[in-house]
Amino acid sequence: MRTASIFVRATWDGDASVWVATSTDIDGLAVEAETHEALTEKVVAAVADLIELNGIDSDLPEIPVRVLSEDLRRVANPHC
Repeated sequence: MRTASIFVRATWDGDASVWVATSTDIDGLAVEAETHEALTEKVVAAVADLIELNGIDSDLPEIPVRVLSEDLRRVANPHC
């Protein structure tokens, strides 16, 4: 069986000053880090462990992990 890409959503938590990553594609993924680069490294390591723990079966030699980032910033409206 082929497993398509695993999609991971990364969002910035301004209150905690960390990036947070979760996914509905793989059970148990919840990772945080202070930088996006560190988060990506942690995500890849966690996904590798969770593939085995969750018993995900694939005939692909590598399963793509796509980290989709969202960093919302606000700009003051000078007309308000």
